Amino acid sequence: QVQLVESGGGLVQAGGSLRLSCAASGSIFSIYSMAWYRQAPGNQREFVARITSGGVTNYADSVKGRFTISRDNAKHTVYLQINSLKPEDTAVYYCNQGTMGIGGRYYPGNSWGQGTQVTVSS
Repeated sequence: QVQLVESGGGLVQAGGSLRLSCAASGSIFSIYSMAWYRQAPGNQREFVARITSGGVTNYADSVKGRFTISRDNAKHTVYLQINSLKPEDTAVYYCNQGTMGIGGRYYPGNSWGQGTQVTVSS
């Protein structure tokens, strides 16, 4: 079973940037799709971005143009570059390892890391 460890969160002012990292172990990293989700207080966990094993990306509408997901298969790591942060981006960010289905749908796996907190002040 894959183990996922997120890092890179912090407290930033609106308009700032962060780079989140997620290190994976216990799986053949390169064959899986990876995704980022986030959960704000009182809200359900929501999809943010995903990247396939071939590097094809997809984003939630709320983050398009501001967030960039990437991966380094040699380092078994997926990244999320977050620019132009807004207070509504405040959440715990989680990564996930999953698979792709018909029509480009991402199917999350069962393993989740502890998450990394992103707090954006106005």
